[in-house]
Amino acid sequence: MSIETSLWQRSRRAAYEEITSVAMGLFLEQGFEPTTIDQIASSAGISRRSFFRYFGTKEDIVLGDLASQGELVLAALERIPPTVGPWEALREALHAVDALTIDPEVTLKIARMMYQTSSLRSRSIEKHLHWQALLVPDIRRRLGIAEDDVTNPAPAAIVASAIACLDAAGEVWVEGDGLADLASLYDQAVAGVRGTS
Repeated sequence: MSIETSLWQRSRRAAYEEITSVAMGLFLEQGFEPTTIDQIASSAGISRRSFFRYFGTKEDIVLGDLASQGELVLAALERIPPTVGPWEALREALHAVDALTIDPEVTLKIARMMYQTSSLRSRSIEKHLHWQALLVPDIRRRLGIAEDDVTNPAPAAIVASAIACLDAAGEVWVEGDGLADLASLYDQAVAGVRGTS
């Protein structure tokens, strides 16, 4: 990597973080839907066209890291010994990337905004489907199912259920004003799905 490329990447990352910070401030102050892309661009000191160099949609500002977090979950999952069962491995991987750990004050505001905004919920589901596509092959191997055997729905069902449990736990956490432990709520959700509660 050349010095010029490295400098460009750092500059781009700094601009991305600045736009995100400005936008999140506006979202938390006046709400997601009332905040326009033009307002974000103006407040960040960039053009509308420049905004779209960094973000495909307004929703991506809030949920942009969710897709990349799926890659982190996969990397963590692949480091877990194959003898660890699928449910336990998924929990360990989520914990390894801090998906079950949150900063209560800021995260509560962001999560509340997400659960109350239909476009954010829809975009979140899209990104979780991306997680599912990433994680299913590892779970298929843990179940001893051949990689080319796509006839067994169990791996996809387990991953989809784990993601749904994370989402359900998050929603209950928000409804309880962030006072409960998110990891415990996730465990309760999984126990309910698995019939072990």
